[in-house]
Amino acid sequence: MPPAGAPVAGPPAGRLGSARLGRLAPDVAGWFAGVAAHRDDLVLDIVDVADHLLPASLDAHDPATAALRPRLAGADAYVVVVPEYNRSITGPLKTFIDSFQSEWQAKPVGFVGYGLGTAGGARAIEHLRQIFAEFHCVGMKDIVTFPRITEHYDARGRFPAEPEDAQAAAKVMLDQLLWWARALREAKAARPYAS
Repeated sequence: MPPAGAPVAGPPAGRLGSARLGRLAPDVAGWFAGVAAHRDDLVLDIVDVADHLLPASLDAHDPATAALRPRLAGADAYVVVVPEYNRSITGPLKTFIDSFQSEWQAKPVGFVGYGLGTAGGARAIEHLRQIFAEFHCVGMKDIVTFPRITEHYDARGRFPAEPEDAQAAAKVMLDQLLWWARALREAKAARPYAS
């Protein structure tokens, strides 16, 4: 664990929450990673759910999770990049989250959502808040959303076409996330967290 004041390890800053062909998650996560990379107070580690499709019957010792455990456990914070599918999150993302337990515990989590409709992933984010609360995570109040995601591409296919508002929202969310990451890291160093 880095000393106090050191850059925060993590977040797996886009745990990309979609595994479908033709998905837009890499564009959204790539944009977010670019914004986060301008900060000198964090280190990014991106985990793409599509690269780690896990069976729902996974047990705690399955080799499919073994390589990811230290990466997730070593992060002090997470940001989930999530599309909204049918007013919720994707099946592969839920399976991924459920395949780990202590790795999430008592850490802050931020959210970047997107969708085809006007909600912009907000309903998926609300479900994620409930899921991560079960792991005693602190969900960030401020989020980044892209409603009507296809309208955020310019004529040349670049995303996002007008990034200023989204960049401002990402900065607010990351400021909150890093505050919580430091506070919780210091608290857990002083006294282990017991659930």
